[in-house]
Amino acid sequence: MEYHDKTVRNLTCKRVQCDEIWSFCYAKDKNVPEKKRGTFGFGDVWTWVAIDADTKLVASFTLGTRGAQAAKRFMDDLSSRLANRVQLTTDGHRVYLQAVEDAFGKDIDYAMLIKLYGEDRHTEARYSPAECIGCREQAIMGRPNPQYISTSHVERQNLTMRMSMRRFTRLTNAFSKKVENHYWAIALHYMHYNFCRVHKTLRVTPAMEAGLTDHVWEIEEIAGLLEVDAIKAA
Repeated sequence: MEYHDKTVRNLTCKRVQCDEIWSFCYAKDKNVPEKKRGTFGFGDVWTWVAIDADTKLVASFTLGTRGAQAAKRFMDDLSSRLANRVQLTTDGHRVYLQAVEDAFGKDIDYAMLIKLYGEDRHTEARYSPAECIGCREQAIMGRPNPQYISTSHVERQNLTMRMSMRRFTRLTNAFSKKVENHYWAIALHYMHYNFCRVHKTLRVTPAMEAGLTDHVWEIEEIAGLLEVDAIKAA
């Protein structure tokens, strides 16, 4: 995480998409003991993710609730990593409105893509949301290009996340028991995703496409970062 924080900076992204993905730690909300309810790390945990639509680089991620404080922390971090004005698209989650304004002021072209859903399902599809019957584009700040108002890349990245980390799989007993472990697993996932995993469309890694490195990293290189940190700590 320290390497990501130091290296993923001064990004020249043009189009950024953001989303939140749900998971849980310790137990699902309904099963959290009374004395632990309301304490972050017990029950719902949301991962906020920002991806560059062109390079597919995950520029920023934050763990937290789905509330305003987490949104602000997420947007402040994203803003600090960008070198220029971008077009930003989020879903219709209202906490983004103030968070984006606080982080970027007027120096952004920002739009929401608000999904419209039909009636709830009455079948046995327990984990399927109501059918999406359309989307509504809403310009919030600046002059976002309607052609690029989309969250498709970050939503596809959510699928990659669920398929790559067992603790995000639904109906699993491999969920994170401690939020600290959850955080480090996600940090390792995104380090591998950005620097080691060759994107099928780009044919290079996102970090290479973004100009952050000149080669495909091996797992040993990531492990080497841990060894360097251990030596510094000693």
